[in-house]
Amino acid sequence: MSTSVPTSPTVQSNGLTIPVSNSKPMPAVGLGYWKVEESAAAALTVEAVRMGYRLLDCASDYGNEANVGEGIAEVARLGLCKREELWVTSKLWNTYHRPEHVKLAVQRSLRDLKLDYLDLYLIHFPIALQHVPFETRYPAGWFADPSADQPRMVTDSVPIRETWQAMEELMDAGLVRSIGVSNFGVSLVRDLLSQCRIRPGVLQIESHPYLVQSKLIRFCKESNIAVTAFSPLGAPSYVPLGMATEGDSVLIHPVVQKIASEHGRTAAQVVLRWGVQRGTAVIPKTSKVERLSENLDLAGFELSEAEMVSIQLLDKSQRFNDPGVFCEPAFGCFYPIYE
Repeated sequence: MSTSVPTSPTVQSNGLTIPVSNSKPMPAVGLGYWKVEESAAAALTVEAVRMGYRLLDCASDYGNEANVGEGIAEVARLGLCKREELWVTSKLWNTYHRPEHVKLAVQRSLRDLKLDYLDLYLIHFPIALQHVPFETRYPAGWFADPSADQPRMVTDSVPIRETWQAMEELMDAGLVRSIGVSNFGVSLVRDLLSQCRIRPGVLQIESHPYLVQSKLIRFCKESNIAVTAFSPLGAPSYVPLGMATEGDSVLIHPVVQKIASEHGRTAAQVVLRWGVQRGTAVIPKTSKVERLSENLDLAGFELSEAEMVSIQLLDKSQRFNDPGVFCEPAFGCFYPIYE
């Protein structure tokens, strides 16, 4: 797609957007590509854009950016939307935190996505790992050497400030329109704000009714940082990974079920509407076409203040995606980041 500078607001069929500093508005509902099979990603992208999705949330680590790029190229060929109407996000993986690797990493994502610029580029985790060259392995994953007798992740001492300065240079070069961070807490964001030349436009975090993160989201609002909630439906994404059980799903909670019944909506729509109505973007993942339509259809109803509060009160600080929990058993390295 062409490299023209965005001049028009992002168009999304449900009309829901959130403001991003120094950028065009970001669609409030997007499609997350984590765990989307490579074989399905291209066709899913075309169908999503056809339905009205304009936010595509990608990452090097997902291993399907080249397939998403095929879908984006087909979107352009079919004339389904203009490049400036899309909001494409990607993320800097942990193995590319050293400044000399940051530009190479974004260029690889751009090549795979068949784009000339990204609308948003995020530091995926505040975790710097030993560099893995593209020719050795891509995506790099978590292990330094998967073929070792005892494979494990190997950390690297790279100050976030140095990585961020390289991210700022991506904006200077026109390779990205906005930069931000993911999986950062208040202390890390505050520290970054004290040193940065270009402020982060977006923070992406896990957030759902069982992990509301009110203080962090309030801090971002007061700091003019937009928030995107990943895993906005909570447990379903983690059940197949053994990181959650069916009983952990907020979608079966009586409070959510009652509100859904009263509005004639699904439980998923109620939870996603709650996320959008509290001022965050949401990026639910699905490979099912019928779910694509359901997840996007959030503009035709509104939750009352009492309903919003009743969902917020379900909070129990239940985090499903926690490196401090999964890194040690899965990758042989204890690495807490939220404590």
